Amino acid sequence: MKTRLTLLLAFVSATAFAAPQPGDPAPNFSLTDVNGQSHSLADYKGKYVVLEWNNPGCPFVHKHYDSGNMQNLQKQAESRGVIWLTVNSGAAGRQGATTNEIKGFLSSEHAAPTAYLIDSEGKVGRLYGARTTPDMYIIGPNGKLIYDGAIDNKPTPDPEDIPGATNYVKAALEESMAGKPVEVTTSKPYGCSVKYGGTD
Repeated sequence: MKTRLTLLLAFVSATAFAAPQPGDPAPNFSLTDVNGQSHSLADYKGKYVVLEWNNPGCPFVHKHYDSGNMQNLQKQAESRGVIWLTVNSGAAGRQGATTNEIKGFLSSEHAAPTAYLIDSEGKVGRLYGARTTPDMYIIGPNGKLIYDGAIDNKPTPDPEDIPGATNYVKAALEESMAGKPVEVTTSKPYGCSVKYGGTD
């Protein structure tokens, strides 16, 4: 009986902290951006929201920024009323986590997110199960997750692979906004590991 109870508690605990899957409600959160302004997911209720995990020191991130791919996607999405929140879950002292690094990156790359959010304790990253930079999530106007995973199907740091890639984020937004089922709702993210603190 004791063994069964222990297993049940372990299952409940694991379930309680499991990352959301497409179709699940997106967990709410509040974070401060790189300029000190607070943002809550609840602020954007009724809108499409893209979450993009970022590390300015990651070559996979640079693949999509140095080529202009990520900025173009940001601008296209925001022109249609989509909120784009870039998130950095790197702990203090880890690669790409300082305010100067982030601001320098945003300026030099002419990045165009709605806001760049700081998650130095890694709470939101762990809440969503973010594993890599980039790692992409799309939340629909109903507050449910409609996509999570890679930006595209070319898991390399080479910008030359972008033109021939299938951009999952762009496709999912276009399909959902047209009232169509999203064909690819999840994929394996690729990139640098998120630089969480502790043993991560």
